Amino acid sequence: MADQNHVRVQAEEFDPSAELRGFGRGRKNVGAVVSFTGIVRDDDGSLDRMEIEHYPGMTQKAVAAIVDEAITRWELGQCLVIHRYGPMRPGDQIMMVATAAKHRVAAFEAAEYLMDYLKSRAPFWKKEFTKAGKTAWVDAKVNDEDALKRWAR
Repeated sequence: MADQNHVRVQAEEFDPSAELRGFGRGRKNVGAVVSFTGIVRDDDGSLDRMEIEHYPGMTQKAVAAIVDEAITRWELGQCLVIHRYGPMRPGDQIMMVATAAKHRVAAFEAAEYLMDYLKSRAPFWKKEFTKAGKTAWVDAKVNDEDALKRWAR
């Protein structure tokens, strides 16, 4: 079951290498560890910052539920999701997913599943602020929704 050690929603920056140090170690049923770190991207050089909003209790509960599902579905030995909120600049880390499983396929699939969910359905709202002073809420993209469909049972 997901707990505070598996899911962290935080404003503070994190260090992916520090987070991975020791992840999955000491578990004799783990043969693979997969990690992914999402970064604020600025495709055309116009982005000043992105701000991510959320409802703390709702977000933690929703992400923990999807982590629990991944742990069960792929028989994960360990799982970690970190997602930031607040203002972030291009190049800043937004989120991290790490999975540990008996086999690499399960670790990769579980990590992809969690990333697809976080991108499409997790209760976070992103607003972009351009250097020119314009703002826009970021909508879910069709390809993000399509990626999530592949996991339907």
